Amino acid sequence: MGAAGSIAAVVFGIFWTIMAFVITQDSPFPMVGTIFPLFGVVFVIIGIAQGVYHYKNATGKERMSLYDITDASEEGDPLNRKYGGERAAGKPTRTEAAGEKAFCPYCGQRVQADYQYCPGCGKKV
Repeated sequence: MGAAGSIAAVVFGIFWTIMAFVITQDSPFPMVGTIFPLFGVVFVIIGIAQGVYHYKNATGKERMSLYDITDASEEGDPLNRKYGGERAAGKPTRTEAAGEKAFCPYCGQRVQADYQYCPGCGKKV
């Protein structure tokens, strides 16, 4: 949603709060005049928080992105560093090192090392 969505949420929240106070000022139920406008305040808070998040993400060195547009050597993934999910790309696993194909990468069925096609899904392994 980005910056435009944050601005729209804040403007909508302010508009909602003002209109809710005007509409509910003569309400026979006093709680309605309090609760109904609070939804606008929630929109304003969410819009401000989202705007701060997007600003820090856009101007920060390590940005979070849905698409990898940079190489891992240029800019790493901050979530991998935070949760320790980095894996050595050059180091093969035990089955890859032995030349075995233990499972089909498409359907997950066990295959033998000399199989070229998966007996379950028929795709080349």
